[in-house]
Amino acid sequence: MIQNDNELQVMLERIRRIQDQLSTLRKTEKNPTNYRLSSSGFIAELDRMQLEVREYLASPPQLAAVG
Repeated sequence: MIQNDNELQVMLERIRRIQDQLSTLRKTEKNPTNYRLSSSGFIAELDRMQLEVREYLASPPQLAAVG
């Protein structure tokens, strides 16, 4: 679970890298069955990570304790 904005940025970068990998796979894998089999794990991981991002962004910001 994402705990802070730094972790959010790391997760967004991971999402971008996986999207780039999928984009490359789309260009190189011409067999539709092989593409589906190869991409399904990436897509499942993207879904999981994007859910984490949405949950973090939907939660109210935590105020830093003063003291």
